Amino acid sequence: MLKGSAILEKATGKDGTQSNHSAGKLLMIIECLADKSEPVRLMDISKELKMNSSTVLRFLTALVDNGYAKQEPETARYSLTYKICTLGSKVSSHIGIKDVARPYMTELSMLFGEVVCLAVEQDREVIYIDIVQSSTKMLRSMQRIGHIAPLHCTAIGKLLLLNYTDEQLDHVIADKGLTKFTESTITTKEQLVEELQSIRWNGYAYDDEKCEIGARCIAFPLYDVEGKVIAGVSVTGPTARMSIKQIQLKLQPALQIIGRLRKELGYTG
Repeated sequence: MLKGSAILEKATGKDGTQSNHSAGKLLMIIECLADKSEPVRLMDISKELKMNSSTVLRFLTALVDNGYAKQEPETARYSLTYKICTLGSKVSSHIGIKDVARPYMTELSMLFGEVVCLAVEQDREVIYIDIVQSSTKMLRSMQRIGHIAPLHCTAIGKLLLLNYTDEQLDHVIADKGLTKFTESTITTKEQLVEELQSIRWNGYAYDDEKCEIGARCIAFPLYDVEGKVIAGVSVTGPTARMSIKQIQLKLQPALQIIGRLRKELGYTG
């Protein structure tokens, strides 16, 4: 599927400053379609925007090919699809999650004395969108805001994989692979499925040096109102400090903090 500038390339065949100009035209067409309560004819879009009909057609074709618009076969009129809505909802939900989660992340960091991360899924990978560092202890780890990590070996990544059907799991494995980072990394589908079953049963996920040597992590899922995992909150520390015994001692108060966060996000399950 084409994305971003690739859509513009397909629509215009140009790049650079010309693509910047083209991006403006593309947005004008999207806004024109969004303002209409009914499907619109190509010539009406062209007239309203004072844009050459052949130019409008190229952009509409790119939008249709990428699933953001559709053309009615009977009338040849165009309208936006719900895929456009999902873009906005994803962005707004991620921003909202950050704002709501931050005080609870701070609570978790104070409880464990370790770094706490908030991450979501993007393009079948984990992306960290917020981090609370411990006020007393520092951990040099791979987690940074904007950092991308694999799904199969991170605690939050495995939580996000709970949304996947078996067929979708096959697709993500074929697409991203199961790269080995440590001796403990999951490298087969069978291992991954077994791990996901354990996570479903427990309600949280561990990363016990599966991604980074010397680091241990526990992560808790955040849900939307329908019970889909939309993000994860993790607590990460060195194995010397984050022993399984220490985690278990703090698990119940941690679950209470996460429970309050979930409730504020609208989840009642």
